[in-house]
Amino acid sequence: MTDTYDLIVIGAGPGGYVAAIRAAQLGMNVVCVDKRETLGGTCLNVGCIPSKAMLSASEKFAEVTGPLADIGVEVGSVKLNLKQMLANKDKVVSDLTKGIAFLFKKNKIDWVVGAATVKSAGEVVVKPASGAATTLKAGRILIATGSESMPLPGVETDEKRVVTSTGALALATVPKHLVVVGGGYIGLEMGSVWARLGAEVTVVEFLDRIVPTMDNEIAKRFMAILRKQGMTFKLSTKVTGAKVSRAGVKLALESAKTAKTRNPGRRCGAGLDRSASLYPGPGAGGAWCRHGPARLHPGRC
Repeated sequence: MTDTYDLIVIGAGPGGYVAAIRAAQLGMNVVCVDKRETLGGTCLNVGCIPSKAMLSASEKFAEVTGPLADIGVEVGSVKLNLKQMLANKDKVVSDLTKGIAFLFKKNKIDWVVGAATVKSAGEVVVKPASGAATTLKAGRILIATGSESMPLPGVETDEKRVVTSTGALALATVPKHLVVVGGGYIGLEMGSVWARLGAEVTVVEFLDRIVPTMDNEIAKRFMAILRKQGMTFKLSTKVTGAKVSRAGVKLALESAKTAKTRNPGRRCGAGLDRSASLYPGPGAGGAWCRHGPARLHPGRC
């Protein structure tokens, strides 16, 4: 592997790896840098692909344990094997990421694992998790670093009790009560997965509606569908803090109207939004709250 290229691509997600492959096909000498040990970025590793695998599996489970009996299809006793469901999700991810690695090899694209920093025009320093940094040079640099979870003031994630969407894809047991902070599509997607598998799911959203970037009629219909699945909603509500104890996670809530009065002009919102990442780095975490015996603190709601 050389240290001088025609193109350095920072980020191996759907934007980065597709660009790297196409550039190589057009005759460029390309290197792709990503901090993950596998290619595919957030989408293939901890985003779109694993979440859709879990959506599909949980939908089948819910169908077998519910509607099929109503139309005369009886399947007897049904048992959830969550370990196998998660293993299937991991296999789907592994197969696809290995496919990208094959395409990189086929198109003679170098791949460097580490966090990239643009040092100067045409120069990128890559710092691996361990070992010395490497300097790469190229005539062109493409930044395709994607996004990472937004932090929520007063809520610290540990990916065990308080998790981001990444942690929500790998819970070892079905939580008794799962609180999703933020009514965006990412939180609602994973909330519906765990609701189908038996969890009580509550969604807390700062705005007065869910999926605010989508058409309002679609949002209303979507919420009706989720409510039918058993999910409950606390709209126009702000999460101000989370206290973790052995008993569970206790959330402090307040009315969004109160928050607007105290912070005029400031939008305090969806903890599961994702922000653009200019430089690859560890995710700060959004705010899911996974509970044992769960409690919502009503004091300031």
